[in-house]
Amino acid sequence: MTDPYTFEFEDGLVREWNLTEEGATFREVEDYQPSMFVSGSEDVLSSLEERLRSDPKVAATARERWATDLHESHVDERSELLRVSLERVGEVRTLARELRGDALESERYAPGTVRLYDVDLDPGFRYCLDNGIDPTPERGSRAMLGPDRGLRTLEIEIDEPGLATEDVSELRLDGDLVSGDPEDVCWSIGRRLDRIDPDVLVLSHGELVPVLESAAAEAGLEAFHLGRLPGWRRVAGSNTYESYGSVGHSPARYRVPGRAIVDRSNSFLWHQSGLAGLLYMVEKTGRPLQEVAWGSIGTLLTSRQIRFARTEHDVLAPQNKWEPERFKDVSTLHAGDRGGFTFSPEVGLHEDVHEIDFASLYPRIICQQNVSPETIGCGRDHGSNGTEPSTVPELEYDRCSKPGFLPEVLTPLLNDRSGMKRQLESDPLADDEARRLRAESGAIKWVLVSCFGYQGYRNAKFGRIECHEAINAYARDIALEAKARLEDGGWHIVHGIVDSLWVTACVDDPEPLEDVTQDISSSVGIELEHDGRYEWVCFVPLRESGTGSGPDASSNSRSRSGSSPLSHSGSAPSGALNKYFGKRTDGTYKFRGIETRRRSTPEFVAESQREFVEVLDGERDPAAVCETLEKRIGKLRRGAVDPGQLVHTKRISRRLGAYSRRTQTVAALERYDRHGIDRHPGQSVEYVVVDDDADGLGRVRLAFEDCSSVDDDYYTSLLVRACESVLSPLGWDRRRIREHLRDGRTVRLSTFTSTD
Repeated sequence: MTDPYTFEFEDGLVREWNLTEEGATFREVEDYQPSMFVSGSEDVLSSLEERLRSDPKVAATARERWATDLHESHVDERSELLRVSLERVGEVRTLARELRGDALESERYAPGTVRLYDVDLDPGFRYCLDNGIDPTPERGSRAMLGPDRGLRTLEIEIDEPGLATEDVSELRLDGDLVSGDPEDVCWSIGRRLDRIDPDVLVLSHGELVPVLESAAAEAGLEAFHLGRLPGWRRVAGSNTYESYGSVGHSPARYRVPGRAIVDRSNSFLWHQSGLAGLLYMVEKTGRPLQEVAWGSIGTLLTSRQIRFARTEHDVLAPQNKWEPERFKDVSTLHAGDRGGFTFSPEVGLHEDVHEIDFASLYPRIICQQNVSPETIGCGRDHGSNGTEPSTVPELEYDRCSKPGFLPEVLTPLLNDRSGMKRQLESDPLADDEARRLRAESGAIKWVLVSCFGYQGYRNAKFGRIECHEAINAYARDIALEAKARLEDGGWHIVHGIVDSLWVTACVDDPEPLEDVTQDISSSVGIELEHDGRYEWVCFVPLRESGTGSGPDASSNSRSRSGSSPLSHSGSAPSGALNKYFGKRTDGTYKFRGIETRRRSTPEFVAESQREFVEVLDGERDPAAVCETLEKRIGKLRRGAVDPGQLVHTKRISRRLGAYSRRTQTVAALERYDRHGIDRHPGQSVEYVVVDDDADGLGRVRLAFEDCSSVDDDYYTSLLVRACESVLSPLGWDRRRIREHLRDGRTVRLSTFTSTD
């Protein structure tokens, strides 16, 4: 039998669920005592130990030796800590608050006198960590498993109005519509549960748990329950948070006996890589499936670090990061704050362009250069018999060669992803196996993407700003070395951003690009891959780069470079970073940064922009693109566009009452409020603009409301802006597009009012 895959914690009891060939079985554990750790002076620990003996929450105390940070582990030192074992999982954080609050105030300890460890671990993750459990769910022989490892799933979906009013008369089960009285619908769900006996419930929203259980109880269906046993529990309330300047919302979380829940409204990784990606992260982090499903990418990276630190280095997870940024002189601060290296894009249309990029540049720098919180600035090379450590370029930080913590955490992920990519490229695979590899590779990608930025995050448990700065310093060196070698080989960089470069030949007979990239790869120790070849690429200028401002700002400066707008020009104005579009040699188009790639862009506008690009590809004539724009505007004004294709999706940053301006978003929030649907900061609103000049509710209609007409002028302005993004690399701005259409008497002047 494999290890358990899901757990419940109730009144000091833990219920472990194991998968079997037929379904699942459970066993109950009554003697589990979760622990937290306290560090401090001998006097402080003795005093706390005496006080905690009479605390009813505390089951036992003991002294143990652990490393309190990576630096201690690095030099093979350990500190004596007080281990505090508690009766229940939920009491760990309660005791931590008490120790950091009243206990310290009553003893008048200075801040930092007491430090706490292993406090804020999620219950399932803590239990697996304490008991050496691998919660990776499997059923049957591993060799016979597909992408889902034998798990059985049931997907239940309800629309937002139904969820808001708790009306379960219509929902979908695995995509099949089920409707009728609540009693009939709940009965149908119960039959499906009995027949499938799912291990995982995939819900459109976690609130379906209390809604369905309540509906079944009101209908008198006593035998109905979503879990393998009766009952359900809310394990966390909803909350709004801010991360990197963006507001997010985490809905309430629920648990049912014997089944893991994947809440689609609260699972980034589910949307990116599906169940196979979630299961891979269960294996690599040690978090149970349900906790992986709702965890952010940063949470998953931290979980892997905590598990590795505990099991491999005897390092506990601090509740708060205590290591401050070290003193630096002005020149070091200046060099450290430079960030990654970019080559400003050369605005215009460039033909025969190659895109090359360094494979997983930042995580490979971490592993190759042994960048880790305990290796940067260590002062002595603990890996080379006490010899002088090497230094980070520009910054002159010491870096010792003893294998660091971060490389040990990331290397297995890098190796796994490289192997998956090779397998996908070279081996003929069954569809299921290929899907699994793509999903797992995608899940790894997001963790690798976050590992660099997480070093600079103020709350990262194993982060350090000097590591963040060192990684950037190495990356800048690599970018400049690559630039020099490419230019020596007869290649010119038309754009570069951190780990990706776009190059064209600048001499008649350049050195083969494959030979140049191989030389660079060998020199820097990180593979520079050929990501694609383009027939042409357009780099889009900044909207502010014209001679004026607003919707009619001239972009004549873009065409005064002395060369055709259809050719590359070295004197073109600044381009927007990572904002381009182009056609690959395999016939596919690639879009970055323009409207068709933005989540908020209505489908009709995004579809129109893609058509503008196709016309530009075929005709290479801005006038032909404007003719396509004219047809799109005509279709809109004839009412031939389904309002469902004109829906905006925008994330809100505050509550309805906190907005001071009467925006479209406010109008949408007011309509949600009218329907009894609560919208929290961090959630999205979906609406169609029906009269942008109106006040209040009449300005928009929600996506699920009936919509008989739309604001033609408003959506026409969006089409013009989308067209400008396509034509601006060729020197055409909104004013020139307007003049071209006005000459054809296509649209009114008021159509082109700015929507900024």
